[in-house]
Amino acid sequence: MENYKKSKIVEKPSPLPFTNLPSDIIEMKVKDGSKIRNLMGYAIGKMESDSVRQILFTGSGKAISKTITCVEIMKRRLKGLHQITKVLFKQTEEIWEPIVPEAGLDALTVKRNIPAICVLLSKDALDSQEPGYQAPGSFDAFWIETLKAESQGQIKRKQGGGRGPGHTGKHPRSVGGRGESYKKP
Repeated sequence: MENYKKSKIVEKPSPLPFTNLPSDIIEMKVKDGSKIRNLMGYAIGKMESDSVRQILFTGSGKAISKTITCVEIMKRRLKGLHQITKVLFKQTEEIWEPIVPEAGLDALTVKRNIPAICVLLSKDALDSQEPGYQAPGSFDAFWIETLKAESQGQIKRKQGGGRGPGHTGKHPRSVGGRGESYKKP
């Protein structure tokens, strides 16, 4: 591949994994370089209006974690949202051109399957039998149960900084407290 350079990336169009979506649904296409503040400012503004009942967040590749972050922020700001999450793969084609065209090399096409996520948030109830469905407040119920278990002492965590017994200094060669320093013999 040292004799080639990437000339372009073509993302194959793929249908959305949801059926019966309204034609005017707002689709937030989250990219790796998208700013969460900009995405959320627009999305929350639209969802706070009475006319918008659903919003769809999509992201692929490196933008998946940013997409999930946007969805979680939206669910925190606007209580009572129903959620359906779908995970899928999008196909992309990378076209690699030879650096030196006179070398007799052909252009290469590399097909990749990139992971992607689509999250539908709705103010109205969705089909609870649909795979990937999360009811409003199910997140809070999980954490309430976890906190109860911790307070009752069922979950115990190891105390200490993870460095093991006997480590007092910042560096591995430190001998004592702050005033002492390590000297070679």
